[in-house]
Amino acid sequence: MKNSVQSLHAAGLGALRIKRNLNLETDDVVAGPRAVVAATLPDSVIRRGKNYYIYGSDFVLTTNTHSNTVITAHKLKK
Repeated sequence: MKNSVQSLHAAGLGALRIKRNLNLETDDVVAGPRAVVAATLPDSVIRRGKNYYIYGSDFVLTTNTHSNTVITAHKLKK
């Protein structure tokens, strides 16, 4: 996963969903996830079927394992 950090991307509707779910102000919604993935410990990444679930400090990113598309992101409840 870490060796494909630069190829992470989000499609049109996915980018809007990520921006809305994480309350982001920026239009580059993948820059933040790239930094998170690069700094994430291996135990914070779980593969379930065709998706990776990458846990940050207060959110989880869902990415497709084959296309490296960030599908969605959700804030974690505290």
